[in-house]
This record gives sequence, C-alpha cells and structure tokens, in this order.
Amino acid sequence: MIADGFSTSYATCYRWYKGEETLLDSMLVGMHRNYSANSEVTDSAAAATAMATGVKTNNGMISTSPDGKGLKTILEAAKEIGKSTGIVATSAVTHATPACFASHVDNRSNQEDIAPQILENDVDVILGGGSNYFSDSLIEDATDNGYTFVTNRNELLDDSTNTTKLIGLFSEDSMAPELDREETIEPSIAEMSKAAINILKKDDDGFFLMIEGSQIDSAGHDHDAAWAMKDMEAFEEALQIVLDFAKENDDTLVIVTGDHDNGGLSVGGYDQYDANVDLLRNVTASGKFMEAQLDNDRNNISEVVKQYTEIDLIEEEIDKIKTAENPSDAINDVISERALIGWTTRGHTGVDIPVYAFGPKSKLYEGLHENTDLPVLMAKAMEIPFD
Repeated sequence: MIADGFSTSYATCYRWYKGEETLLDSMLVGMHRNYSANSEVTDSAAAATAMATGVKTNNGMISTSPDGKGLKTILEAAKEIGKSTGIVATSAVTHATPACFASHVDNRSNQEDIAPQILENDVDVILGGGSNYFSDSLIEDATDNGYTFVTNRNELLDDSTNTTKLIGLFSEDSMAPELDREETIEPSIAEMSKAAINILKKDDDGFFLMIEGSQIDSAGHDHDAAWAMKDMEAFEEALQIVLDFAKENDDTLVIVTGDHDNGGLSVGGYDQYDANVDLLRNVTASGKFMEAQLDNDRNNISEVVKQYTEIDLIEEEIDKIKTAENPSDAINDVISERALIGWTTRGHTGVDIPVYAFGPKSKLYEGLHENTDLPVLMAKAMEIPFD
C-alpha cells in the first residue's frame, strides 16, 4: 500500500488529527531513501519505478531505465508464477504510481499508451479513475476477454463478487478528494480495496495487490491540510480492510509506505511553538470545492468558509481570499495558518520515508533501505524470482 506524498510529518499530523494512535504506529519497521537516478528529489514516476522494479530511473519515466529499456515489475513477476494481480488507486489508474506496476513508457504523460499496457499485462482487478484514457474499443476488448466493467459505487458493490476479472473506472481522471466524495457516485478507497481482495482471494496461488491513496499527494500540492488528513483517514480505513484479511490469512504480508514527501508539511509553524490540528476536523470540503461555491464578485467568502470550516474570518483573511489570483490557495493558506500547519514548497521534498509492515517476513523491512530494496524484499518474501 502506498500513501502518495506521505512522510513522517503526515504521520504525526494524522495522529493529532485522529486524536489517538493510528494503525500505522504499531507497524513501523524502517525508512527508505527515495532520490531518483537524476535528482535528489524524486517525482512519483521515478519513485514508483524504484518500488516496482528495484531500479532507480530518471524523473518522469515509468518502469523504464534511464537508457529507455523496459524493467520487469514485481506485479509482472507475481503474474508470471500464476498469482492474480490488482491495482487500486484514487488517481487515474494510468497515473504515475499505479502505471509503474503494469506498464513501461519513457514519459509519464503518455497515459493513452499506459492504459492498453495495463490490460495487456492481464491485471485481474483495475479500480480507480481515468476513463478518459480508455477508449470504447479498449473497454470492449476488455469485456470480450472476461472483464466485468463498472463505472460507479453501486455497480462496484453489486457486481464485484460475481467475477474474477474487474475493471472499474469511476471518474474521467483523478477521483474526488475524500472531503468531496459524497457529491459524487464514486466508491471509497476502502470499498475498492475490499472489492479487490474479495476477487483476488479466489486464487489458490495467492495474489499481489497494489493500493494507492493518491489524493494525499494532490492535497500536498495544494497545501490543503484538511484534504490531506481526510484522505489519510480514508487510507487508514482501507488499511483496516487489508489488515483484517491478513489477520485471517496468516500467509499475507502487508507493506505500507509513501513514495516521497510532498509540500514539506510541518506540525507547527509561523514561529509559534504550538499546533491546532484538531481545527482540521471541522473542515468538510476541499479548498477547490469552497472556491467553486464563491459568487462572481466573491462577496460570500465569509459565509462559504464558515459553512465548510466553522471559521469566522477576520477582515484581513477575507481580503486575502478576495484579492487572490487563486482563491482556493488563499483559503487553504488561511486554514493552515489557523491550524499552525506549515508548508515549504508546492512540490516534493527529498526526506526519507517511513516503512510499515505486518505479517510473515515483515522483519525483512527493518532498518534504513533504498526504495529499490522494497520490491526485492517482496519477491524474497513471496519466494519468487525477480531480477
């Protein structure tokens, strides 16, 4: 399981947000270094390539070496020995992280090229966003080859138990932030994870499943602390589903990590020795959603922010939002400052990332690793060839 954009600062912030120990706390075993082949600060493509193939590549490349050669992934290795495979993501399934487990392109932007490769790799369960990148003929070919195709939450919950191959595309591109999901017909990451496990567990040879909480990263880019924490909560709900299965099936290894840090989030900021993370629990919409509720003259700023955050804005904050080129950024800045959550960048940072494990051979992950070690250790745990 991969929490995109997640680091120790997100883990700390989420513990304060939840108000108690998290599921991850008892699973901590190590850390990993995540620089790419051409930069101290990785992007998601290079990070996921390392975690899928055991090889570092340049930023922007999908399971392809710096010199352009395709690299075998741990998902492909599991498939070769007869295991079922699955991908779950709250981004487009053709986005960098999920793509790296089942496709090979030299530019992460080539999502139309990634989509057919995922199907050619015979991934048994494919759940997430990204319908824009799957042509009608591609979906028709998939259903002709035994896939059940679903497009909304109700179809997923109704149809997922009666098939062994499932593709679910619930949005044109990325799925909605968890804060805004009730306004859609999309399933949660926990519901997608449960559906995937219910299908994949039918294989007596076992399975490999990659689950990504993609929206944590998107929230980090936007400096939307409430969005990040709500999607951390959704990710933890999916983790609970996975752990429940693992506890009932003691041959199941669960690995959880982030691919890189995003935003340089800090618990505490603005030169104050304090934090007010519990304020984020009152936020019920993303900054982008709140921006969409503003009238053309932005005369309803205080009402909108009050409705979705319980914050009574002062004049200085209202003026900041009213004059901002990007109102959602200004809204997020106000919320972060109220919560004393700091940020250093709208991009990634190069800090080491925690690794969590549960199940047999989880001790393999103890200590400080390169991110390229992660799939090698998975293969060792599964006792499958991988080189």
